[in-house]
Amino acid sequence: MDLQSLDTLHLHQKITMMVNRYEAFADDGAGGPGQLVGFVEQKRLAFKEEVTIYTDSGKHSVLAGFKARKVIDLGSGYDVTDGDGRPIGSFRKDFGKSLVNSTWHLDAPGAGAATGRERNQGIAVLRRIWGFLPFVNDLPFPFRYHFDFVRDGAPVFSVDKKTWLRDHYLIRVQDPAVDRRLVIAQAVAVDALQSR
Repeated sequence: MDLQSLDTLHLHQKITMMVNRYEAFADDGAGGPGQLVGFVEQKRLAFKEEVTIYTDSGKHSVLAGFKARKVIDLGSGYDVTDGDGRPIGSFRKDFGKSLVNSTWHLDAPGAGAATGRERNQGIAVLRRIWGFLPFVNDLPFPFRYHFDFVRDGAPVFSVDKKTWLRDHYLIRVQDPAVDRRLVIAQAVAVDALQSR
């Protein structure tokens, strides 16, 4: 399967005791997940964030990965590499703007920066209030949220949460040139690093 030709992907997360597991699927043509194209097991509570994306659940071949540039500086960013360790882009969370509306900056060589923001400002604010409510903040956030990534006003891709309690996302790619490995890495980060 030619990953770069896909314009719709599905990302599912499963939480276990020691790892967060993500599976990226091609669309099956009927709006559901089809063939597995990416597999991640992210260690929980890692001191320095490093995530490897494999092509299959047996972890036989590396598709891509991302790694934090610094241990403590949350705004320093993450470098994304291909299966051979060559750079294919980077992303970072804009912590100043994210106080009100989660904002990410995605850079791809030769393509310029794309900015991703939560689509619904009201949900963005409600999500922040939810995190401060006693007893409630430990429950899953009951509303779906969505991110749109744009470059110079043109859509690049979107990440839409499709389920209420489980973390299932639909990724739609509008820019045919954007590297799908970079899109999958950013989509995993939107979920895995959202609360940081």
